[in-house]
Amino acid sequence: MSLLQSTVVQKYLKTLNEKKIKQKWEIYKTHFHDPTIQENIRNVKEEQYQEGFFRDLFVDVLGYTLNPETDFNLTTELKNVKDSKKADGGIIVNNKVVGVVELKGTDTTDLSKVENQAFGYKNNQSDCNYVIISNFEKLRFYIDNAINHIKFDLFKLTEDEFRLLYLCLGYENIKKNIPLKLKKESVSQEDIITKQLYEDYSLFKRELFNNLTALNPAVEPLLLFKKSQKLLDRFLFLFFAEDRHLLPPNSVRLILKQWKQLKELDAYTPLFDRFKKYFGYLNTGHKGEQYNVYPYNGGLFKPDEVLDTIEIDDDLLYKHTLNLSEYDFNSEVDVNILGHIFENSLNEIEEIQTQLEENSDEIKVSKRKKDGVFYTPKYITKYIVENTVGKLCEEQKDKLEINEEDYILKRQKKTKEKLLKKLKTYRYWLLQLTIVDPACGSGAFLNEALNFLIAEHHYVDELETKLMGGGFVFPNVENSILESNLFGVDINNESVEIAKLSLWLRTAQPNRKLNDLSNNIKCGNSLIDDPEVAGLKAFNWETEFPQVFQEKNNKIYHITTAIHDSRTSPRMKRYKVRERRDGGTNPYPNVVYFTPEDDYIVTKSISEMVEEDQLKLLAYNICGDHIHLLIACEIEEVPSIMQKLKSVTSRKVNKARKSTKGHATRGHEESTRGHDPLREEKNKPLWQQKYSQPKEVTSHEQLNNTINYIQRNRSKHELPQHPRATQALINQMCCTIDEAFKTEFKGGFDVVIGNPPYVFARENFTKDIKQYYSKIYKAAEYQINLYLLFIEKSIKIIKDDSNFGLIVPNAWLMVDSAKGLRSLILKSCSVNQIINLSGYSFEGVNVETIIIIATKNINPLNTIKVLLSAREEFILSHSRCQQDFSKNNGFEFRVFSNEQSVELTNKLKLNSKVLDKLVNIRAGLQAYEKNKGEPKQSANDVKNRPYDYDYKFDENTHKYLEGKDVQRYSINWSGQYLGYGKQLASPRTFDLFNGEKIIIREITGKFPNSIIATYNDDIYLYNRSNIGIIAKQEKKISLKYIVSIINSNMMSYYFLKNTAKSVRKMFPKIILNDLRKFPIKDISPSKQQPFIEKADQMLALNKDLQAVSSKYQRSLQRQFPEELEKLPKKLQNWYELSFADFVKELKKKKIKLSLSEAAEWEDYFLAEQQKALDIKAKIDTTDKEIDQMVYELYGLTDEEIKIVEES
Repeated sequence: MSLLQSTVVQKYLKTLNEKKIKQKWEIYKTHFHDPTIQENIRNVKEEQYQEGFFRDLFVDVLGYTLNPETDFNLTTELKNVKDSKKADGGIIVNNKVVGVVELKGTDTTDLSKVENQAFGYKNNQSDCNYVIISNFEKLRFYIDNAINHIKFDLFKLTEDEFRLLYLCLGYENIKKNIPLKLKKESVSQEDIITKQLYEDYSLFKRELFNNLTALNPAVEPLLLFKKSQKLLDRFLFLFFAEDRHLLPPNSVRLILKQWKQLKELDAYTPLFDRFKKYFGYLNTGHKGEQYNVYPYNGGLFKPDEVLDTIEIDDDLLYKHTLNLSEYDFNSEVDVNILGHIFENSLNEIEEIQTQLEENSDEIKVSKRKKDGVFYTPKYITKYIVENTVGKLCEEQKDKLEINEEDYILKRQKKTKEKLLKKLKTYRYWLLQLTIVDPACGSGAFLNEALNFLIAEHHYVDELETKLMGGGFVFPNVENSILESNLFGVDINNESVEIAKLSLWLRTAQPNRKLNDLSNNIKCGNSLIDDPEVAGLKAFNWETEFPQVFQEKNNKIYHITTAIHDSRTSPRMKRYKVRERRDGGTNPYPNVVYFTPEDDYIVTKSISEMVEEDQLKLLAYNICGDHIHLLIACEIEEVPSIMQKLKSVTSRKVNKARKSTKGHATRGHEESTRGHDPLREEKNKPLWQQKYSQPKEVTSHEQLNNTINYIQRNRSKHELPQHPRATQALINQMCCTIDEAFKTEFKGGFDVVIGNPPYVFARENFTKDIKQYYSKIYKAAEYQINLYLLFIEKSIKIIKDDSNFGLIVPNAWLMVDSAKGLRSLILKSCSVNQIINLSGYSFEGVNVETIIIIATKNINPLNTIKVLLSAREEFILSHSRCQQDFSKNNGFEFRVFSNEQSVELTNKLKLNSKVLDKLVNIRAGLQAYEKNKGEPKQSANDVKNRPYDYDYKFDENTHKYLEGKDVQRYSINWSGQYLGYGKQLASPRTFDLFNGEKIIIREITGKFPNSIIATYNDDIYLYNRSNIGIIAKQEKKISLKYIVSIINSNMMSYYFLKNTAKSVRKMFPKIILNDLRKFPIKDISPSKQQPFIEKADQMLALNKDLQAVSSKYQRSLQRQFPEELEKLPKKLQNWYELSFADFVKELKKKKIKLSLSEAAEWEDYFLAEQQKALDIKAKIDTTDKEIDQMVYELYGLTDEEIKIVEES
C-alpha cells in the first residue's frame, strides 16, 4: 500500500488550522520556491547548509525550537545511545527522541542509499518512530520502518502537498503522534476496504458463475467458470481505468444509464451487449461526439468466441457493476489491495475448479492450497528485489564508475559527454536485464521488480537532468520494462491472467496501448518439460523464452593435453628453458607419469565435472602422460572448460600423490597456448600450460574414426587396459552420438525471484511425476518437495554471476531430503544472505520460512550473512563461512550457529559417542492409517478409531500416551487406552513399550528446557508424537543416566544450535535423525551412578508434585463439574498463580465465589500451593545440580557455561 490512505489523510487534514497553514505556506514559498535560493542550495556543500536547512524548514515553517534555545525540541548532531555515531538531527518530545534526521547535499541523488544509515540511528533510540532523509531538495518521511515512505519535492511542492508535509512533520503533529496514528488508521482502513471489496467482488463472481451456468447450459461449466474470471478481469480494468483518467469518468454509470434509457424508449438490448460494445471500444478504439475511448487492447479485450455469445441476467449485472463502481479505484483501492484480492480470488478459483473437475469427491483440499501458494508481504518482496536486482544494478554502476556526485551542470563539454555516455551505457544495460518469477501467482514479485526498475530509470533521468539541465524523462519506460525485463510462469492459467492484469493496472497510462504480455507471462509447469508427463502444461524454458535463451552452435572438437615437461615446445627451445633451469644442473625433462591411481583420480574428477557442468563428452582416454577429449561445445567454451579441468585435476592429484613412476609416450604434436590451471601455492605443476589446437570433427566418418582412435590410444602406446573402476567411470561419463547432437541452449535470466509452492510428493504427485522428478533433479533423491525443485530450477535457468532470491521453508537447511540440493548449491553458488522469517510470516501459512539470496558463482572465501526478522525489518545476526558447510554431514547448513557455538559444539562432540551407538531409538506407533494393519483399515476405521478405549478392555489393551501426556521426568496420563496388536497401522515391537524406556516428546519446549523426556518402566503405548529409547543388551549404559543428560540445559543448547527444526517458532520438533546424533559420554557404571541418583530424585519429586497438583485439580472439578470439565492451562498450573489471579481464571469460566467461599478457597489454595512450591523448589535445585554435573562431565569452562545459559 502507499504509506497513508487517502480517506484517512483527508480526515486529518480537515483538523488543521487553515489560517496558520496559509501563513506557513507563504513563508515556505518565499524561501524554497525562490529560483536564486534553489540554485544556491544546489551549489552549497552538505555541511554548509545543514543548520540553515533546519532553521529554514523545521524552525520557520514547521514550528520547531532548535538547540541551544530554551525548551528546544530539535537538536543537531544527535549521538547514538550505543556508540559514538551521530545523526544530523533529532526530534525530541518529553525528553525522548521520537525522530531522527539525516541530511545529504543535493549531489546525493538516490536517497534510498541513505536508508540503512538513517535507520541505524533510529534503532539506537528506543522511542523513535520517525525517520527523515533529505538532500535539501527532496525529502523522504518514514514511519516506523523503511518499507514505504512519503516523498516531497521541496522545490516544486504544491499547496496541497505542503498541507500533507505540515500534517506529517509539523512539531505539534509529531508531538501528538499524528503520523503514527495516520499510518495505523490507514492500515486498518486498507483492511476494511480489502475485506469489503473482496466480499463484493467474490459475491459478484459467485452469482455471475451461477447465472452463466443457468442461462448457458450448452457450455461446459468449467469453461464458463474460466470465462467468468476473464470477464471479471475486464470489469476490474474498467473500474480502475475510469477512476484513473484512462477512460471518460463514470463510464460504467454512463453505460448503465444509456441501457435504462434504451429500455424506456422500447429499444431494449441486453445490458451485457452494451458492455460488450464498450469492450470492443477498448480493443479497437472509439471516437464519438460525447467521448473518445482509446484502444488499450493488450489482449484482454480481444474478441472471445465464448464471451461474445453467452447470456447474462440484466439485473444481476446492473446490481454488481453499479455496486463496484462506487469504490474509488484512484485513492481508496491501490494495486496492493488488488494484490490481496487477486490472491484470495485464486484460492477461491481453485476450490471451485476442483469441484468441477473429474474425481472431485477424492479431492480433500483446494488445488490452490495443494499447490502451496501464498501471498507475499510487500516488505519481503521489496527486500528480495533490492538484494537481487538491486545488487546487480549497484555492481554495474560500480563497474561503469557512475558516481552521482559527478553529475552537476558546471562541467566541461568533454566531461559531460563522458558522463552522459556512462548513463546511456547503464540505461542500455538496464533494458537488457531479465527477471523471472517461476511461480508468479498474482504477480507480487513482478510488480515489485517493476517498481524498482521504474525508480532506477527515474534515477538515471535525474542524473541526466542534473548534468544537462532541463527535465529529461525516458519515454514509455513502463512499456520497455514490461516488454524487455519481466517474465513469469505459473501452472494456473487464472494466475497468469491475473498477473498480467496486475501489471497492466500498475503501468496503464492515458492514450497508451497496453503491452501484449503473452510472450512474457506464460502458463505452464515450470518444473516439467515432458508432454508425456505434464501434458499440455509441459514447459520448455529455452523454447518458450527465445528472448532469454539462444541455441548453441555446438561442434565436436578433439583436444589433447599433456602433463608438465613431457613435451618440448618451440618457445622452450628458443629460450632454452630446460638448459637454464636450476643453474644448468637440471637440463632433462622432469616428467612424473600417471600411475593407475592417478588415472582414476583424474578420470573421477573429470567425470564429476562432466556431470556438474552437463558437458557432452563423446570419448575420453588417459594414457601415461596425456589425455584425449572428444567434446561437443562451442569453440568459445573450450578455454574455460580446459582451465577448469586442469585446475580441478591438479589439486586432487597433487593432494593424493606421494611418489609416482610411469612410462614414456611419443608421437604427439606441439601444443598451442592455453590457460594456466589454478594451482594451490605449494602444488607442483601437473599439466603443461598449453593444450592442442582443438580439431573440429566435420563428418560422421571422421567422428567414428576419432572415437576409435581415442578408445584404442592406450594400446597404441603399449599401455595396459584400465582397471575396471576407471573404465566404468569413462563409460559412465561419455555420451552417445545422438546425445551429443541434441540441441543445447545458452543464456539465462539475470535474476530469479519468488515464493515457490511448498508441497510434499507423498501428498499430491502421480507416480509418473515422481519418477520424472527423481530422474531430472538432484533435489529429488529422497523425499520430493516442490520448493527444493524450484531452487534447483532457479539455479539452472540463470546465467553465471546472476542472482536468485527465494522464500522457502527453513527445513532445507538441514533435512536429509535436501542433501542433494545443498551439495549443488555449495558446488555452484555463493550464498549471500539467509534471513530467518521466524514464526507466521504469511497469513494462513503454518510453515516457517527463510529467504535465500545467492549468486551463481563459486567463491571459496564466501561468507553468508545471517539475518533475523524483527518488526518487518531484517537485522544482521552473524556471518558464516560457506565452505564450512561442505564439511558437515549431509552438507548441513548450520547457519544459526555462530563461530562461538560451532567451537562449543565441537567440544561437546569431542570424546563423545553419538546416542545411536549406545541405545536403540525408534518412533512410537501409528494406530490408524487407511489400507494398513491386519486386516487393512478402512477410511471409516481411521475416522471412528475402533481400537481406542477409556477403560481396559482386555489383556491387550494398555495405557496410551500422546505427545502432550509426556513431561520432564513425569507422565500425565489422560486416561486413554489403546488395543495393541496387528490391527494397528504400524504397531512397532512391544519391547518399545514394555519395561525400561525413555519417552521423548516430539514437540519441544522453550530453552533451556527444550528437550522434554522422562524415564518409565511401566507398560505405556505411545504414538509417533513421541520417540522411544530402549537399552541395547550389549551396552552397560543406564537409561536414567541418559535421561539426565538429555534433559539438561547443555543438551538443549546443542539441540538449539544443531538442528533445523529447533529454531521454529511454530511447533519446534526433535526428530529421530537429530536425536541419534546427540553426543553422549560413554562412562563407566560407577561414574553413571551420581546421575542415576539425581534422575531418581527428579522422578520422585515430579511424581509428588503431580500428586499434589492433581489432587487440587480434582477438588476444583468436583466443586465445579460443568464449568471446569476441561481445565484451562493456567488452572492446570494453578500453583504458579497468585490467589487473585486464580480467582480471575475462575471468573473467565463464569465461576463467581462469594466472600465466604473465597475465604475458604484461599486458605485451601495457599496451603496446597505451599506444598507444591516446596516440591517445585526442590525440583529446580536438583535440576541445576544435574546441569552442573553435566557441565563438569563435558569439561565446560565458566565462560562456556555462561554461553549455554544465556543462549
